[in-house]
Amino acid sequence: MRGAFDILATSGWIVLLVAGASALACFLILRCLLSTGLAWRIATDVPNHRSLHATPIPRVGGWGIVPVSLAALLWHASQMWLIAAAAAALAMVSQIDDRRDLPARVRFAAHFAAVVALIVFRPADAPWWLLAGIGFLMLWMINLYNFMDGADGLAGGMALFGFAAYGAAALAGGSPSPALAVVCAAIAGAALGFLFLNFHPAKLFLGDAGSITLGFLAGALGYWGWRGDVWPLWFPAIVFSTFIADASITLLRRLCRGEKFWQAHREHYYQRMVRSGVGHRRTAIYWYATMLAAVILAFWALSRPAWEQWLIFAVWYGVLGCCGLIIDARWRTFQAAHTK
Repeated sequence: MRGAFDILATSGWIVLLVAGASALACFLILRCLLSTGLAWRIATDVPNHRSLHATPIPRVGGWGIVPVSLAALLWHASQMWLIAAAAAALAMVSQIDDRRDLPARVRFAAHFAAVVALIVFRPADAPWWLLAGIGFLMLWMINLYNFMDGADGLAGGMALFGFAAYGAAALAGGSPSPALAVVCAAIAGAALGFLFLNFHPAKLFLGDAGSITLGFLAGALGYWGWRGDVWPLWFPAIVFSTFIADASITLLRRLCRGEKFWQAHREHYYQRMVRSGVGHRRTAIYWYATMLAAVILAFWALSRPAWEQWLIFAVWYGVLGCCGLIIDARWRTFQAAHTK
């Protein structure tokens, strides 16, 4: 028992060192791209009627986060090489999309291929229908992360809180996985390095190369942890619940109206908060508080019986739904005041 404790303590220090080094590496890479002007040549986000910003901003955050994440996957967890390969492929396709606006069918085909490859070649011991459902949820995670990347500090903050939670659970859970903990710590650290340049007023954006890859990693590593009995199936869904709830409700609304859900818009809850006067900075802080609450709740639920865990899961999503109703009410009041 003493030896196991020492191993976990040593792993904890390694995880912290990796997170710090990743934050520094990501920050330096992105700062170099900005200072040399390369960031503007790689990809620039030009404002349109759906944007929440008013001036062109480089969208190269993925150029800092992705290399650091892939290096951690290959160096510290070589058994996850398939995740690294799929993430690299998605990053490349998404970078092309950042510059040339690829057709939706091409993007979705790449997402589908990455998810299918992971589940087919690294299947969990579960019924086929459950794996198919998980694959669908992973596809949704990829796309919803991209949909939610639209306000300063938001997507980077979700990556920081989400992957930090993964790392802590992988280290201290019932079936510890130090390698998974190190990888998640590296991604969380890279997200922190990115946030130094993305928090309002943002100097750069994440871009599809960053958001699509982070969405895939959130789903893939969540699946990997469940597959290895590191955490229950519901754990990733609570950790990333703030993004999942917002994007899912917005999608259902758009589908009910017969709209093309993959097209950019300004109907997400975070967009309504920014547009109604809360602003980028306070919106991010409110969301960070909700993300932290979700992480704390997820860790508390791990200690409860299985039926209570799923009850907590359902109640938490109900709470998020109530938060959405409050934002909707504020938005209606704002619209009424500005249409008189």
